[in-house]
Amino acid sequence: MSIVAGSGAAVGDAGIRDAATRDTATRDTAVEPADHSAEHGSAAPAPARTPRTLEAAGDLLRALAAPVRIAIVLQLLESHRCVHDLVDALGVTQPLISQHLRVLKAAGVVRGERQGREVVYSLVDDHLAHIVVDAVEHAEETR
Repeated sequence: MSIVAGSGAAVGDAGIRDAATRDTATRDTAVEPADHSAEHGSAAPAPARTPRTLEAAGDLLRALAAPVRIAIVLQLLESHRCVHDLVDALGVTQPLISQHLRVLKAAGVVRGERQGREVVYSLVDDHLAHIVVDAVEHAEETR
């Protein structure tokens, strides 16, 4: 089975109907907004981030946004892989895997190390893998 199958951005007619039903139900049962300050306490405001930091974070999240790239990160979390291992595991073509690896490498998510005739890819660190794993688990919980 290909990683691309069923992982497109389109929700499908049933998903659109479900979302529309939820939106209608929310509008029909709307209540006044609650004061959440009592629930969360009076926490200090989040520290200000520089525009440069926020832009870098956005670039990183965009690099992780493609389903194939998410699948690559999950594969590399398990172990170091070369391109043909990723092709076999994900069921997509070698040029497509290579293209996605270039994006992930440029974003500092993965690194490649030449071993003979092959390049073996690995994650730069586990921080990004945690972001991906948390996003996948969240998506599974909300389905």
